[in-house]
Amino acid sequence: MSNTPNYEVPAEMRDFAEKSVDQARKAFDSFIGAARRTADTVHGSADTARTSAHDVSARGFEFAEQNVNAAFDLAQKLVRSRDLQEAMQHQAEFVRSQFAAIQAQAKEFGGLAQSAMQQGAEKAKAAMQETAENTRKAMEQGTEAARKAGADAEQAIRNANS
Repeated sequence: MSNTPNYEVPAEMRDFAEKSVDQARKAFDSFIGAARRTADTVHGSADTARTSAHDVSARGFEFAEQNVNAAFDLAQKLVRSRDLQEAMQHQAEFVRSQFAAIQAQAKEFGGLAQSAMQQGAEKAKAAMQETAENTRKAMEQGTEAARKAGADAEQAIRNANS
């Protein structure tokens, strides 16, 4: 049997180690919290984009339905026309009204796209600012925990050497 010396770890060193683990856990929890908040913000941005895309799609279907109905109305008028002049008049009215409708639809689509882009940019900016702030706070907490752990280690060594 070998005789291994029984070295006892001083209480100050155990306290130091325990404090260091607690401080590291707090710093990690702070970092994870910042990461989760960032992920939630990004998820919110994706939801906004999805909602905007849905709105544009729904409006597109409404415009398509309006345009097709206008074409059917023209077809019905053309079938009922008594002569070529009346048919040409209906065709001219259709072209004028559809040109105005398409201009209005394009303007509305442009507004929807601009609004979606603006909302996305605002969300992205807010997410970046929040992420930067959360990261800064987590780094400050980690730095403070490391500084405190170093000071505690120095004190534990001084106490152990005394």
